[in-house]
Amino acid sequence: MTAVDIDPALIAAAVEWARQDPDDGDRAVLEAEIAAAQAGDGAAVASLASRFAGPLEFGTAGLRAEEGPGPGRMNRVVVRRTAAGLATYLLQCLAAMAPGQSADASADPAVDATASTPAGHESRPPRVVVGYDARRGSKTFALDSAAVFAAAGLETILLPSELPTPVLAFAVRHLDADAGVMVTASHNPPADNGYKVYLGGRMTDGAGRGAQITAPSDQDIAGCIDHDAPVDSIPLAADGWTVADRGIAASYRLAACRVLDPERTGHRRLNVVYTPLHGVGGAVLPDLFEDAGFERPYTVPEQAEPDAAFPTVAFPNPEEPGAMDLALAAARDRGADLVIANDPDADRLALAVPDPAAGAGAGGAAAGWRMLSGDEVGVLLGSHLMAGLRPAGAVVGNSVVSSRLLARVAAERDVPHETTLTGFKWIARVPGLGFGYEEALGYCVAPEMVRDKDGMTAALVAAELAAELADQGRTLLDALDEIALHFGVVATGQLSVRVADLALLDAMMTRLRLEPPVTLAGQDVIETVDLTQGYRDLPGTDALMYTTADDSRVVVRPSGTEPKLKCYLEVVRPVQAATQLPRVRAEASTALAELSASIGAALGQP
Repeated sequence: MTAVDIDPALIAAAVEWARQDPDDGDRAVLEAEIAAAQAGDGAAVASLASRFAGPLEFGTAGLRAEEGPGPGRMNRVVVRRTAAGLATYLLQCLAAMAPGQSADASADPAVDATASTPAGHESRPPRVVVGYDARRGSKTFALDSAAVFAAAGLETILLPSELPTPVLAFAVRHLDADAGVMVTASHNPPADNGYKVYLGGRMTDGAGRGAQITAPSDQDIAGCIDHDAPVDSIPLAADGWTVADRGIAASYRLAACRVLDPERTGHRRLNVVYTPLHGVGGAVLPDLFEDAGFERPYTVPEQAEPDAAFPTVAFPNPEEPGAMDLALAAARDRGADLVIANDPDADRLALAVPDPAAGAGAGGAAAGWRMLSGDEVGVLLGSHLMAGLRPAGAVVGNSVVSSRLLARVAAERDVPHETTLTGFKWIARVPGLGFGYEEALGYCVAPEMVRDKDGMTAALVAAELAAELADQGRTLLDALDEIALHFGVVATGQLSVRVADLALLDAMMTRLRLEPPVTLAGQDVIETVDLTQGYRDLPGTDALMYTTADDSRVVVRPSGTEPKLKCYLEVVRPVQAATQLPRVRAEASTALAELSASIGAALGQP
């Protein structure tokens, strides 16, 4: 490629961006790329084209993308424009609000005793709390946001240090904030960062207070963002925001300890190995366990401190192969009872338990240890909490892509259950929620404290359950066996099809709609549901669901945050006696693999 092949408008846009970029590092990257592109470097031209293909879209997940210069990346220009748009949205909403009214006039105040606007709050400016994790640009993005908010006249509270996402979600409710911003990319690759927005206070009613944004708020905020605003036209305050007291983490821990049942008097002596996977969970979880009366967990030293490079893992997600190797090796060496892992912003929880049959004869880090699936942890936590939820009339819920097992357990125990769309922005809004989960390692065990998934309070409840079972001479695996004997063996899994071109996702979904499978894994498909039309009480969403004659199920949907199609698989097999469990589990595992291959073939995958 030669210089004459470069679109002059692309170079002009890049030069103008470099001129106004306030970040020295990003500006240097962009200037070097411009020079390389003008010298005929094809890779540099392609990179520039990607950076300037269009503005980063703001949606229900807020923002999430690779850090770097350009409108299609996470950077200080994009963050300042987004913060200015959010400030405009909050000011406009509150200015238009009648006294005592919340911005979400459609919400049902009956679901929450705090739904009406507290007396005296009508006159104060919007209050926003801002948190950040330990990724490369997180603190800078948080400071820029605070400066924009303060300049716009918002009462702005900045969390005092790198803290987990659940602490920010807690602070939105605890500090009666109208909105919250968390700068994090959760468990995304190291190069990424994100901007997650919550609404609270006067901006929403009922169960939505302190939850992540949903439509139409996301579109309304997006409509207030000026993607062409010169960065020097956005006012910045040199000060005027408040840094929250460092006791905010202690307040979170105090509230978190209340999730434990004071009537459960079993011991809390567990030998726990913990890894925050180079994230910020280590700033809270070990102290939380000590506050709750457990022994302080052993934290994997190589992964204990926040490190934006995530040097010991290929991908900072406890579900990914190899991510748990150091923790499992430490657990084996220390004779641990339980392994607990959080993802880097500590809103997700992974558990591993001793299992002599796991990896038998294979060696390696996982030998003798078994990772529990998100659905397994979900039904364990839900079953454990139901005794306390039933008298209160509370509801349990999980997303449509998660296992149906929790609903069956709830029905037998006379506890109401709700199925929601994918994402905790929906689970958290279930009226009367007492417990909710999603198969992607997300659990909400204390919705009045955190209206979002919280990997630290969930870890506390898991430890309570493990300790209680230990008092009885039982384990978490024994509890799963008991559930299987009563409801059948349920095996769940996922097939993900990653694509380079997002248009391929629509093509694959269209293919399934035009040529729906009539059999899957040798079983007749007896029900096909296109969820764009809604399903039971759910609003429409882009997903397809297939149920077969043997009660296996597949849900197919495009990912909301990554360029891939996800297929959620569930197989159910009856079992009559404990001695049959190993055989039936092996059969269910085989059936799950066959189901995966079958839906893959329907998608045209080799």
